[in-house]
Amino acid sequence: MHPELLSMSLFMLVTSCSPGPNNIVASYSAFNFGMAKTIPHMFGVIFGFTTLVAVVNFGLINIFKMFPLIQEILKYGGSIFLIYLSYKIAFSKSKSNDTSENPVKFIQTFFFQFLNPKGVIVAIIIVSTYVDSGENFINHSLWVLAVAFFFACFSILFWSLVGKFLRKFATNEKFIKRFNYVMSFLLLICIVTFYL
Repeated sequence: MHPELLSMSLFMLVTSCSPGPNNIVASYSAFNFGMAKTIPHMFGVIFGFTTLVAVVNFGLINIFKMFPLIQEILKYGGSIFLIYLSYKIAFSKSKSNDTSENPVKFIQTFFFQFLNPKGVIVAIIIVSTYVDSGENFINHSLWVLAVAFFFACFSILFWSLVGKFLRKFATNEKFIKRFNYVMSFLLLICIVTFYL
């Protein structure tokens, strides 16, 4: 067992469940398209983030230390993508107008994890803080990956259920548009926090 399992779990609980791009898009998707159509996004986040942590753990962290410019490029690239996604959310049609279009797909969400500034920062912190580079490297790495996977599942399910729950109050088109505008605005606020 990892000696700092409680500390690591609390860190992941706070960082994974706080509002961020993945969580906001999950709520938006579940609200507008339902839980079934949100599953590809959920799996993209779960497996994408866990893969990101694995890649950072097994070598990418050294590249970031040697070339910090790469991390900056990822941050700006992720921000541009989030602005685009925010625009799509704000001006998307409601479910009643279009039941088939869902802007979040598994493959896009999976690869977005590598551009998501919040996710990259969390992955770097959890690996650099909780993985011992010595004889416990494999043991600590497996615990970090397991905790990252668990909290990715927990947080994305929670935020999807929040969106699904709020759908019950969507009694008219105006409410749906306002919800989408709020989700779009929150996504833009996430971008601002990356530069503070």
